[in-house]
Amino acid sequence: MCTPGYGITLDRFMRVAHLLPRQRGNVAVDNYRFVNALLWMCRTGAPWRDLPECYGKWITVCRRFNRWSGNGAMERLFTALQEERIIAVEVRVLAMASTSVKVHQHATGAPKKRPQSAGVFRGGRNAKVRVASDSGSTLVEIHPGPGNEHDAAHGRRSMAAPGAFMGAHLLMDRAYEGDSTRLLAESFGLTTVVPPKRNRTAPWDYDREAYKGRNMVERVFNRMKHHRKAAARYDRLDETFLAEPRLILIAIYLKNTAKNSKCKYTLIHDWYA
Repeated sequence: MCTPGYGITLDRFMRVAHLLPRQRGNVAVDNYRFVNALLWMCRTGAPWRDLPECYGKWITVCRRFNRWSGNGAMERLFTALQEERIIAVEVRVLAMASTSVKVHQHATGAPKKRPQSAGVFRGGRNAKVRVASDSGSTLVEIHPGPGNEHDAAHGRRSMAAPGAFMGAHLLMDRAYEGDSTRLLAESFGLTTVVPPKRNRTAPWDYDREAYKGRNMVERVFNRMKHHRKAAARYDRLDETFLAEPRLILIAIYLKNTAKNSKCKYTLIHDWYA
């Protein structure tokens, strides 16, 4: 058995094993080793060729990961976790924010017909990951975008996922305080909690006590960026880049629920344009 670490235990894996794509034939690497190989890659940020031999051949793991990312297996896993209530649902407050991710030189050069969210700056390429999280500091929606594009535009495109929770409070920073963003959120039945900019001629009152809970989305970023493949982008395509933080957060939630079975966490399937 492989011992480099960063993986999940067998009992935690068995909770989601039936939701993974079915293995056909005599495969060299089973799904348990495959998932732990991906978690090792996500934590270390190493090239595929540096994958320890105990996880199997690196080319086998790499090809299966690309196949799962391309056919939406990770997204379906998120949905199945939601439907089977393996991770329970309880959403009263949502928070939306973004974080910058440096784009590695190996992540450039994607085919023009395939999505690649990366902006060009004077200091190099950069991307942003926009996340909405719930009151348990767990992922509700994740959406990639170029680093040189304003948060508000991507926030409006990401509003459909939080909009599924009518009546919830949506906590946002001043980057999302524009009229169009607030009105769109309110049209979905969300109660916006966002401070106005200081140069507003007609500022509004907001729930300052509720706004103190906005750091829950920052805690999601903190958990994600313990893994180097979430702190920097090494993948050319959005689909492969997003598959890694999805898997990271699934593993984190499984560990947390195993430590405290009384805690309830939310995991909603994510989408991107």
